Amino acid sequence: MFPVILAQNAVTSVPGLSPDAVRGYWHRLSELGAEYTPRAIGALIFIVAAWSFAAWLARVAGRTLARAHVEVTLAKFLSNIIRWAIIALSIVVCLSIFGVQAASFAAVIGSIGLAVGLALQGSLSNVAAGVMLLLFRPFRVGDAISVAGQSGVVDEVELFSTRIDTADKRRIIIPNAQVFNAVLENTTYHPLRRTDVLLTVAYDADIDATRRTLTDAAAAVPSRLLDRPPEVVALRFSATGVDWQVSLWMAREQLGPVREALITGIKSALEAAGLPIASTVATRTPTPPPTQPAGVLGIGVPAGPGPVPPIR
Repeated sequence: MFPVILAQNAVTSVPGLSPDAVRGYWHRLSELGAEYTPRAIGALIFIVAAWSFAAWLARVAGRTLARAHVEVTLAKFLSNIIRWAIIALSIVVCLSIFGVQAASFAAVIGSIGLAVGLALQGSLSNVAAGVMLLLFRPFRVGDAISVAGQSGVVDEVELFSTRIDTADKRRIIIPNAQVFNAVLENTTYHPLRRTDVLLTVAYDADIDATRRTLTDAAAAVPSRLLDRPPEVVALRFSATGVDWQVSLWMAREQLGPVREALITGIKSALEAAGLPIASTVATRTPTPPPTQPAGVLGIGVPAGPGPVPPIR
């Protein structure tokens, strides 16, 4: 009764509120609190338990799919689908705890879904693009790709985005729609790779001697594919000499070491054979004459001696 007495004293000066009305309001609030407080506590406990269960089931599903030799990208995607489906179902159950019948609000939910779909059509396009990426599989988890101006190793394909890690360990998140609609380069799709080294040898170097030297230098590179001989091709005449291309095949994991060994081996072999590598001729683009600051009409005129001609 003490809270009721306080409420009565607080509202005695308010016109239109009698002590009986205050007692009625307080009684109604007490009934609502007694009815919905246990439900709210139960719903909170249920949603926390459902969230934990969804995370646990997603991990179990991921391990099960991995043991079934399902591709890693697809396994992670399906695990995320299971997790969010359980969370959505738990929200519906929590609404039913408070007496909300989902069936009676089907039309309202459909209208809201349509409005949200129109408002989030960009996000939904990312979901559709993610499904298409999983169907066509232009890349897998662990592949090195270049897409949307970014390069890195694929970490995971999620519902809305694709996560890649760069060589210097930066995490980049790209929307799936951009990944699916852009030109994509997968540098680890094939197990074999070829590296090309371009160089220019001076005109006074003998062609046959240059070819033999480049071929021997390329053949001496370790970790190259022995069943594919080096390719040495004279490409064109340039301003300073003859342009050559030296190509080697290797396993994709050996691309960096083989390329470095090829470059150092070519330089050492040419120096030992006395065949000079042509230097690059520096070119300079003529600098246009400076202009005076723009005048009232926004027109600049060349600077130089003498008076500035008038603007007509």
